[in-house]
Amino acid sequence: MHRRTFCKSAVAAAVAGTLPGCSSEKREVDVGSRIAAISREGNELSIETAAVNELADSLQGSLFLQADEGYATAKQVWNGMFDHKQPAIVVQCVTVDDVVNAVTFARERDLLLSVKCGGHSLPGKSTSDGGMMIDLSQMHSVDVDADAMTLRADGGSLLGHIDTAASAHEMMTTTGIVSHTGAGGFTLGGGFGRTDRKMGLAIDNLLAATVVTAAGDVVRASEDENPDLFWGLRGGGGNFGIATEFVYRLHPFNPVVYGGTLFYKFDKDFLDFYAELQATVPDEANIEPNFVPGEDGKTIAMVEVVWCGDHAAGEKALAPMLAHPGLVNGDLGPFPYREIQTSVDGLLGHGKQYYLKSSFLKELTPDAIDVIVEFANRGTVGSWFQHLGGATSRVAADATAYAHRDVALNFGIMYFSEDPTQNEARIAAVREYYKAMEPHMAGFYTNLNEDDEKRTWGNYGENYPRLVALKNEYDPMNLFRLNANIKPGI
Repeated sequence: MHRRTFCKSAVAAAVAGTLPGCSSEKREVDVGSRIAAISREGNELSIETAAVNELADSLQGSLFLQADEGYATAKQVWNGMFDHKQPAIVVQCVTVDDVVNAVTFARERDLLLSVKCGGHSLPGKSTSDGGMMIDLSQMHSVDVDADAMTLRADGGSLLGHIDTAASAHEMMTTTGIVSHTGAGGFTLGGGFGRTDRKMGLAIDNLLAATVVTAAGDVVRASEDENPDLFWGLRGGGGNFGIATEFVYRLHPFNPVVYGGTLFYKFDKDFLDFYAELQATVPDEANIEPNFVPGEDGKTIAMVEVVWCGDHAAGEKALAPMLAHPGLVNGDLGPFPYREIQTSVDGLLGHGKQYYLKSSFLKELTPDAIDVIVEFANRGTVGSWFQHLGGATSRVAADATAYAHRDVALNFGIMYFSEDPTQNEARIAAVREYYKAMEPHMAGFYTNLNEDDEKRTWGNYGENYPRLVALKNEYDPMNLFRLNANIKPGI
């Protein structure tokens, strides 16, 4: 619904909790009408219709109430476990001023606030019942400066937008493994991908960001401007404001990479082999096993291999993978990088039921291998490795807010299905597997996990007090709380 096409009947319907259609005429102001909503602390409150009408008229973008046509699409998030939630107001921004106006409105009325870019928050932090959702999805322009080897992306850009723009110039920066993921949450949390061992994390390639703070100020952060904020944005998530622009470093990149998918018999021998391989291959190699049921129902290791460098060197370095006796099927060769970057977009599509817990491992020890063999062979839920190290490990733990520079792997345990009736049993299976892995963990990736406050804070290690100081400066009221939250004043 366009910002100026509200109607009195829609507001009345929203108050009544029904969802009829709305005419295209501009809504009249009914001073006595109010919209039910939720505060930052979860208390019930109501918002005057006149104020909502003023906000709508201030926007270049759109504002949706629950009764409006287009509301269901505007509030949609990726994880179907949370798509039932009903924000009271969705503001679909198209300019930075729209973001400022929406943030100011939420702050002044103590509204619970969520921020959606791609809507891929696994714990459902992009949405809420009764709050305001600020939707950046319409802000997705991307520009490449080929001479400077930089890319500028709006805050609502998807990773696929960045990949497409960069690869047109035979350049790349680290992005993730699902192209419809939003760049904002991905980048602010750290940013793993298929090239991070060679190029560094997304935050290691971030040169600048523009942020709308809780006060409604538009602040640019880089090494030269507001460097403390820039430090915090690189791993501190959405705690300090809404990022409306990113500038990334680009690297020369052959859009045709060497690699492929290999299938191995899943057993202790394979994991022993992988433990040594992942620790010794050059930075150009990204080797990531997924443990999934095979055609006979038995678990197999499906291994995705990407070499982002000279193909001949890759063929030589990865030859042991083809020689391993447990290899069942598959081959390595040249293929378009874009092909693998979109290969799981459908499998991990919108609307399915997703639940994941993950943990970092500093090494893949024999004891950890025993746990993985036991639980992966049950075939109840999937598990996988993200291959870290390389360039990511050569950055000091306190150089950015992201502190986990000495880990080798991210280990994920995941359930997804189109059948919500499986949720209870499969979530319990994920948690049981995760609990068994806890003795081997070295923290976790905050973008993927939801955990209690104490564990979240402890996960930042010695960087945490500095993050609290930044929170006190930029968001002392904790307006931006639907994230891996850093509370102010602690």
